[in-house]
Amino acid sequence: MCGRFVSTSSPERISSYFGASFDTDPIEANYEANYNVAPTTDVLGVVAGQGGAPVVRSYHWGLVPSWAKDVKVGSRMINARAETLAEKPAFRRSFLKHRIIVPMDGFYEWQVVPGQKTKQPIYIHRVDDEPLAVAGLWAAWRDPAIGDDAPWLHSCTVITTSANDVIMPIHDRMPVVLPQSRWAEWLDTSNCDLEGLSSLFVAAPDELLVLTPVSTEVNNVRNRGPALIEALAS
Repeated sequence: MCGRFVSTSSPERISSYFGASFDTDPIEANYEANYNVAPTTDVLGVVAGQGGAPVVRSYHWGLVPSWAKDVKVGSRMINARAETLAEKPAFRRSFLKHRIIVPMDGFYEWQVVPGQKTKQPIYIHRVDDEPLAVAGLWAAWRDPAIGDDAPWLHSCTVITTSANDVIMPIHDRMPVVLPQSRWAEWLDTSNCDLEGLSSLFVAAPDELLVLTPVSTEVNNVRNRGPALIEALAS
């Protein structure tokens, strides 16, 4: 599972890193670095835009399917298990046509510590601190109580798979991290080869990630500053 993550790369940094542009109003005015992104927060995502070129847009974290009666359903759909994407009605259509890359600077998991009631937060990030290109799905929704006059809500979910050997002692799931060589394949809306796309749903190489124990201050979603990812003093 992925329930909290770090998003500090600016829209411009993400645009440059993923070779993407902006096709909507500038995002920068509303952007703030967040070291403790929680479900239902707006996050940045990279998707295929007009003509297939990648673009950066803003998404509500927690997928709200087009047929949902209420936006609250999104709080239960922050993650999507890779093994059942093609079966679940909430994810099936998005898997076919609405795929997204969710940039993360890292994410958190909590480790059980023998003899302690409070779990130890662990910050998981790349060894080179480059952004993680996490596979996800997106959807567009309008409030049926308002109808066609309702604004569109664009939302997303993060795809998870079985954890690698580094993360397994902490949690049995982890986000799907896409290699750069397959970003275009994942975002290509003309690609309907779900079996081929499913081959991406493997654990990230053990050597890609490093685990850093951090303060329990991350447990409070109101804390969002850079101190959250500082390593605990040994």
